[in-house]
Amino acid sequence: MDFSLDIEQQAVADTVRQFVERELMPYEDEVERLDELPVGLAEQIRTRALDAGLYAANMPEEIGGGDLDPISLTLAEREFGKTSFALQMLVARPSNILEACEGEQRERYLLPTVRGERHDCLAMTEPGAGSDVRSMSTRAVRDGDDYIINGTKHFISHADAADFVILFAATGTEETPRGTRNLITAFLVDMDTPGFEVTRGSASVSHRGYHQCELSFVDCRIPATQRLGEEGHGFDLMDEWLGASRLSVAATSVGRSRRVLDMAIRWAAEREQFGQSIGRFQGVGFQLADMATDVEAAELLTLQAASRLQHGRMSNRDAAMAKLFASEALGRITDQAVQIFGGMGLMSELPIERFWRDARVERIWDGTSEIQRHIISRSLLRPLGA
Repeated sequence: MDFSLDIEQQAVADTVRQFVERELMPYEDEVERLDELPVGLAEQIRTRALDAGLYAANMPEEIGGGDLDPISLTLAEREFGKTSFALQMLVARPSNILEACEGEQRERYLLPTVRGERHDCLAMTEPGAGSDVRSMSTRAVRDGDDYIINGTKHFISHADAADFVILFAATGTEETPRGTRNLITAFLVDMDTPGFEVTRGSASVSHRGYHQCELSFVDCRIPATQRLGEEGHGFDLMDEWLGASRLSVAATSVGRSRRVLDMAIRWAAEREQFGQSIGRFQGVGFQLADMATDVEAAELLTLQAASRLQHGRMSNRDAAMAKLFASEALGRITDQAVQIFGGMGLMSELPIERFWRDARVERIWDGTSEIQRHIISRSLLRPLGA
């Protein structure tokens, strides 16, 4: 098996790495300190990303996207993962769910988003419905040619910077062998729609400048033409998005792990105690060995999933394994890095403590580690009827 990159894939990785180092990394400390993205800076980065051809790299070429293949896109995500999430998300990869837009939806939502003129966010999670998405209580009730939406969403990333939300709501129920369950439908809802309010959520220790918000819908009326896909088939769109999203989490976790490992190696080589570099002590050197092994294993799992996606063979288990291992490896690596840096690892003068804090959420969003283990174990047992 040959995992080497071809010329085009290497060019993608090199281009994104240079863009990240030149256009994003210099602003990490400012965003961390402010917990905000200055408007002028956000516009500057988006403009330069568009000029560099990096914007909407995940979308098809025929609608103006970069049309990167899954492996190349994963390599790009790996390089973006080396910097602040608030900054990397300015080089937007619009939700692939938008490819389901039809007719007027394409002109109003899909194409402007690909061009960087509009920005989307996605709303599934609720206070009472996290991992159990089907238990959501937000409902959309048909009323003639409209739907009336009532409910609340929370932990909705960057909703304060979006122009519209891809909303998942219950539109009915169905009977299954396991009992009654909600039928889920997707909708496109503009932020200025009457009855819809966005407020800043609780402050998070992870990913400062990349805010999570609460969404409130009170008798919010939208036309049925803003339904995305067929009624009751929102899970079909959700599953397609989740696979790509989990692969993205894996890739960004690999990128962040590599950056932290590189910093730890340099520190261990330069920092001296008892007359020699601390990397010469087995207590530190063996930690570096474990960290490097984790990074390599995470990257191989992630690229394997991307390769299978490219050939139309990626399963939910593939994405779950990549996301599970890479995100948990990142947690181990950042924790070990703090230990290697000692007291300085917890000081704000260095970014180690930021990577340590940011790493924690990767095991939660886009499906917790427990959900990934459930997916994997189910795939192992189902063929045996268990």
